[in-house]
Amino acid sequence: MSRRIEIELTSSRDDGIWTWRAAGAREPKGELEGGLLYDGAKVGDVVRADAEFNIDGIEVRAVLPPRSARKQPELLEIVGSGRSDEPVTTSLVRRDRREGGRKPRDGAGRRDGDPRRRGEDRAKARRPQPESRPKPKRLRAGRANRKAVLDSLPAEQAPVAEQVLRGGIPAVRQAVERQNELARSEGRPEVKPDQLMTLAEDLLPRLREAEWRDRAEAAKADIEELDLRDLRSVVVAADTAARDEECRRLAVELREALQRRVEEEHAKWLAELSETLADGRLVRALRLSSRPPKAGAPLPADLGKRLAAAASDGLTSETTQDRWATVLDAVAYSPVRSQVVPVSWPVEPNEELLREIARLASRLPHIAGKFGIEPSSSPGQARGARPRVPRPSQPGTSRSGDPKQAPAKDRPAPRPPEPGGGGSSPVTDQVEDLPRSGEDANPVNRQ
Repeated sequence: MSRRIEIELTSSRDDGIWTWRAAGAREPKGELEGGLLYDGAKVGDVVRADAEFNIDGIEVRAVLPPRSARKQPELLEIVGSGRSDEPVTTSLVRRDRREGGRKPRDGAGRRDGDPRRRGEDRAKARRPQPESRPKPKRLRAGRANRKAVLDSLPAEQAPVAEQVLRGGIPAVRQAVERQNELARSEGRPEVKPDQLMTLAEDLLPRLREAEWRDRAEAAKADIEELDLRDLRSVVVAADTAARDEECRRLAVELREALQRRVEEEHAKWLAELSETLADGRLVRALRLSSRPPKAGAPLPADLGKRLAAAASDGLTSETTQDRWATVLDAVAYSPVRSQVVPVSWPVEPNEELLREIARLASRLPHIAGKFGIEPSSSPGQARGARPRVPRPSQPGTSRSGDPKQAPAKDRPAPRPPEPGGGGSSPVTDQVEDLPRSGEDANPVNRQ
């Protein structure tokens, strides 16, 4: 695999062969053809070279001439006239206020005679803004352990290890295929991938452990402020990556911290939910109830009854239909959706409200039935997920264009997990195989 390195020319022979070594080091070293060098090359020059690292050694394919010294451009000096004239002048003049001030108006300034509400009255009527919670930190892993592993490898194995870190075994296979395609186009012999694949598989456990250790040390540094999703992903990955005793101790420490953080976040979530409901912010409380930080923990019975009663009292015939749609959308994804029964119903529901009820009919069948909408006759939506806009398709064909495949609406939708219920964790056992952005990606674990 070709990569660019800096080399130092050490000697030249009569047959036109030059010897080189890595700039500032004794290894690696090798030989190159004199025809690859530029005019005026001499012993001691430090140049950049494109080299291919193969099993047999390092082969220099091209040598770039050293960069010439940059000449500074000639600059013009602005002397100026020497005068300090200000382009803009200002002068402030004091103006006397009218004696006696303004005359009071009848009715406190309103033409209809009604007095205006004073500022303090408006301040009392305005609802206080909730305190904004700081966003949790995302995991930003360093590269100290991975760099130590790369430095300990021989120079010819380093490119393979870098490809493994970049994308796992598939990345090595793709790099070999690209190199062989280039070799075929240039008429050079191809590289056999078997030895490189074996080398990559041998390096994979060490690189996987080094990458996990980088992520684990970064998680330990921000253990109190780290996002629970990132902390949970590091703990789950420890089952396959932590091999030595030190890594196992670190994994135990992170697992205990995760359990403690989850309990603390769950207690804060219950307190915030109760406070939000007491302040009368119904929609906020319903949406908050659908996102518990502790998976599998049910909502307390008394808090669930209060939330269902508040949602039922908020759906009456006097409630605006826009408010109906907003509350129903929040109820549909809350754990108390089956307990919510409106106090009264709209007399003449408009099309927007009926369309929203039809969209949520599979999650609120007891409410949709009051409007004459059955879940089976409503637009097909995947249960457990918010609906998406469907793409237009040809009649009688599926999305893939196969006429033999039944349409999506005829296939039964999977039953959703209850919000806040179930025993599954948001992070699955294959979290290491999912691509992530930034330094906390896990390409090593994809094989």
